[in-house]
Amino acid sequence: MSDNTFSTSSPPAPRLLEVVRARIRLKHYSIRTERAYLGWIKRYIIFHGKRHPRDMGKRELEAFLSALSVERNVSAATQTQALSALLFLYREVLELPFPWLDDVVRAKKPRRLPTVLTRDEVAAVRGAIGDPEIGLVIGLLYGSGMRLMEAVRLRIKDVDLARKEILIRDGKGGKDRVTMLPDTLLLPLTAQVEAARSMHEFDLAQGRGAVWLPNALAIKYPAAAVSLGWQYVFPAKDLSTDPRTGKVGRHHMDERRIQRGMKQAVKLAGIYKPATPHTLRHSFATHLLESGYDIRTVQELLGHSDVATTMIYTHVLNKGGRGVVSPLDRMG
Repeated sequence: MSDNTFSTSSPPAPRLLEVVRARIRLKHYSIRTERAYLGWIKRYIIFHGKRHPRDMGKRELEAFLSALSVERNVSAATQTQALSALLFLYREVLELPFPWLDDVVRAKKPRRLPTVLTRDEVAAVRGAIGDPEIGLVIGLLYGSGMRLMEAVRLRIKDVDLARKEILIRDGKGGKDRVTMLPDTLLLPLTAQVEAARSMHEFDLAQGRGAVWLPNALAIKYPAAAVSLGWQYVFPAKDLSTDPRTGKVGRHHMDERRIQRGMKQAVKLAGIYKPATPHTLRHSFATHLLESGYDIRTVQELLGHSDVATTMIYTHVLNKGGRGVVSPLDRMG
């Protein structure tokens, strides 16, 4: 029976993508993951002539992944995301026994060394940024090792100005961690929190002010959505409509503002490395190791589950991972 078949005595069966969307939201995945997964599942179905995934198997799945690699020349990371979406479809939505899922060939992600800026280059980039708000986010990325989305999603309640700490909630892998708040950013971040407070008070006066809350907190704590603590430290300048609830509210700053600002600043600073906001996180880790901090400390600040992930930064230190001096430099 197809998804569109229905009788006069029962409502029509929901379309497959609607079922997928409902399952994603039940699992509390982010809106970005929802859009990505739905996109890949739709492409998979269209690629195979709109056949139902239930009627396809390992051969069709690997053919789709192979086409992505050969015809579209996508990266291993993109191919892995497509596979994750399809595995979610088969395991979480269709819930049928597919023993072949564990045998699907995964793309091998190449292990590349991260791009790292020198301290002078970081200073040059920060000096080339004209927008103070963007400059503050850039400073946080380098000064605390935060990821870009962790910074723009930061809530006021998770900034402890007195203890000079930032609590990062639901980071990569769904983990919380605490990182430092640099002394240099204490005053500008205090001012940013006050600006967010003023904007929130304005929204409340206009009959708005409710912010999106994760999971089911909006149901459990109805008043939390309009409380100051749950507001974003970096709120968007304009109101927007939540694509899931349809409610109008103030979301966080668009991360693309930071990406564009960083790109322009790198160009103005005359830096030719392929530096992005995430490069600042790599630079944070590398410079801490250069300063002699223990790798376990750096691992904790970055939120890595395995110290082996943090070890990659030992390969980009100025003197190499083992502090080796070239024999050429020892020649008299």
